[in-house]
Amino acid sequence: MTGTTTENPTRLKRSEWLQDHILYPSIGFGILIGLWALGGWLLAMSPETSNFTKFGLLPTLKAVPGLISSGYIAEHIWASGYRLAIGLILAILVGVPIGIAIGLSKITEQISNEPFQLLRMVSPLSWMPIVVFVFPKWDQAIIFLITVAAIWPVVYATAAGLKKVDPAWFKVSKNLGASFRQLLSEVIFPAIAFDIFTGIRLSLGIAWVVLVPAELLGVSSGLGYAIKDARETLAYDQLTAMVVVIGILGFILDSFVARMVKRYSWQRDL
Repeated sequence: MTGTTTENPTRLKRSEWLQDHILYPSIGFGILIGLWALGGWLLAMSPETSNFTKFGLLPTLKAVPGLISSGYIAEHIWASGYRLAIGLILAILVGVPIGIAIGLSKITEQISNEPFQLLRMVSPLSWMPIVVFVFPKWDQAIIFLITVAAIWPVVYATAAGLKKVDPAWFKVSKNLGASFRQLLSEVIFPAIAFDIFTGIRLSLGIAWVVLVPAELLGVSSGLGYAIKDARETLAYDQLTAMVVVIGILGFILDSFVARMVKRYSWQRDL
């Protein structure tokens, strides 16, 4: 009897997991792919749009093996990944300390709030005409744009997380003679890890969106350049394939950071 009681909740839990993580996502992707196939069929049926049939599902799928075997996709993923990683790392290295300063000091928050809000509302791509003159290389300009785009969620998520920390923790740490380094490593970072990773997840999404249009100009590598190159050569099947690659990579990156956020979700109960 006990075995049956234990088994039923386990089966129910497994069934719910399969439903939430396999069945429903599969239905969603199936609908998306079906709409894509329908769109390709409609393009092929109309004489006015028949030249654009390569945007359809089947031509795109046929183009993918060649792009993979030639190393074309890997080459551009590497270039974009490098720029994204450097820009995101810089945003974290700069954004977390600024967020901590804002979270710890009311004066710092009041001084920085209006200027930061103004800068935050400027589209990162608006800086492009300026950064091309400031930086000698396009790689540096793109990394700067990614950093500018990604820094604000990290700053404000870090500051918001720190404000939720019980002030008594800081008093106890000081009474025990903890240095500022110990305060950071033993109190602050463990307490705000969830918030930092939440900010990083938001930053990653923004940086990924900014990366592709930033690569449309001035560079000869990267996912954005690959889309521009496919458009100029009228290789619409390759263009659509690269769009799919961008979506898949973005989904994988977001899922990875989401796992990190979930890992530190225990912070919600503090």
